[in-house]
Order: sequence, then C-alpha cells, then structure tokens
Amino acid sequence: MAIVDITVIPVGTASPSVSGYVAELHKFLQQYEGSIKYELTAMSTLIEGDLKELLKIVQQLHELPFEKGAQRVCTNIRIDDRRDKDLTMEQKVKSVQQKL
Repeated sequence: MAIVDITVIPVGTASPSVSGYVAELHKFLQQYEGSIKYELTAMSTLIEGDLKELLKIVQQLHELPFEKGAQRVCTNIRIDDRRDKDLTMEQKVKSVQQKL
C-alpha cells in the first residue's frame, strides 16, 4: 500500500481562494471510497491505496481544475511506497505519537 500527498494548484483564477477547487477534488475522491482512503489536511490531501490506482487518480485530480475553467494547473505529489511492511496513514501518525 502506498500513500500519496497531493496538492493541486489552479493558477490564474479570479480569486486567490482555491477551496472551491479543493472541494471538487474531494467530491471526485468520494467515488473511490472503499478502495482508497483519503484525508484533507490544511495544505494538501493524503490518499492511501494501491500505487497503480493512486497514480491514475492523481492524473484525474490534476485534470479537474481544467474542466472547471482553469488555464494552468500546478500539481505537487510525494509518494511514500514502503514495501517491507504494510503502511497506513494511521500507523505513521501513531508511530510518531508513541515517541512523543
């Protein structure tokens, strides 16, 4: 299982706010509930699941602002793909909390 940290940034919109775009991304992610997990953070969205599926989803998320009228989109992604043991968002947070 992999975790993707994604930030989709529409550029040149009428407003400096991007919350409407972020809401659209999360509405899109709802259709994958059950096969992936996702979490909204203050600066990005975390998505957990099979890497091949996540990469397809990342491409679709990148395209969504274009469909909403954006002329330019910058997307940042980070992939955490650990293969020596199962990896979940909850386990990563719990591991740090146990050390605090």
